[in-house]
Amino acid sequence: MDHSVSNLLTMTLDLGILLALACAFVANLGFFYKYRGANAVGKVQVRHPLRSARALYSSKWFALGMVIATASWGLHVAALAFAPMSVVQVALAAGVVFIAVMADRLFGFEVGRRQWVGLFLTAAGLVLLGVTLPAMHGAHSQFSQAAMISFEAGLFGLGGLLLMGPRMGGPVEHHGVMLGAAAGILFGVSDTAIKALTGIMGAHGLMGLMLSPWLAVAVIASIVAFYASARGLQDGEAVPVIAVTGTAANIAGIAGGIVVFGDPMAGSTLGVTLQALAFVLVVVASALMPAPVRAAGVAQSA
Repeated sequence: MDHSVSNLLTMTLDLGILLALACAFVANLGFFYKYRGANAVGKVQVRHPLRSARALYSSKWFALGMVIATASWGLHVAALAFAPMSVVQVALAAGVVFIAVMADRLFGFEVGRRQWVGLFLTAAGLVLLGVTLPAMHGAHSQFSQAAMISFEAGLFGLGGLLLMGPRMGGPVEHHGVMLGAAAGILFGVSDTAIKALTGIMGAHGLMGLMLSPWLAVAVIASIVAFYASARGLQDGEAVPVIAVTGTAANIAGIAGGIVVFGDPMAGSTLGVTLQALAFVLVVVASALMPAPVRAAGVAQSA
């Protein structure tokens, strides 16, 4: 490969990672504002979606959170256009670090030792995963239709089970986290479809994008995830719900990059073992992020 082309591809990959990190920060900032706004209005009711949406947007804090979330979505789409999906999602996994820092510094939560241990494990997992990823060139937007259909259908089914969990007698104290996990998985469905659409747009233009069934999949998954996320923020504490939402979306996205788009894994036994350890570290880190308590003397309005 020509040296200048190689340098261009490396710069493109670095830009995608930078955009993903910016997306992680902006997205979690939006989540905190949405949490505040969602808890200032009535509960989201699945039987009254339009009424629930109007109530949510009547809160200036929720509306601000959605504006910020829209900006993060734009950063996410741009990152997916420049870098492989699994790389983007690994960078987004750094969002768990931003969650704790924001909770502690901006929104008046006291983050305990377990949370900081979780941050350390997350950072270690991300570094380990980044070191063991093979060299990748291009955005990796090509995909198998069969793999795409199977993967998206499986995620939809899993997300549906989590959505039904509270109605099937799941523990009340876990309702928010279950809905957050469902929202994260459905965000992963949308992200995988969006990644496919970036390749379709490049190959077939705007008409190909508009005629693609994956556009409908992305829209439907995003709408359902919106309501699940809002209700999860109402039923649960901010930090664990936001953390599990992001973690579920990241895991779904990384899996989608590997299964659907063929993003490579390590070729050696040692590399595969280290990558598995990296994933375990990120999962354990998420488990170490219970709800922190309000810091003494900090106002509710951060």
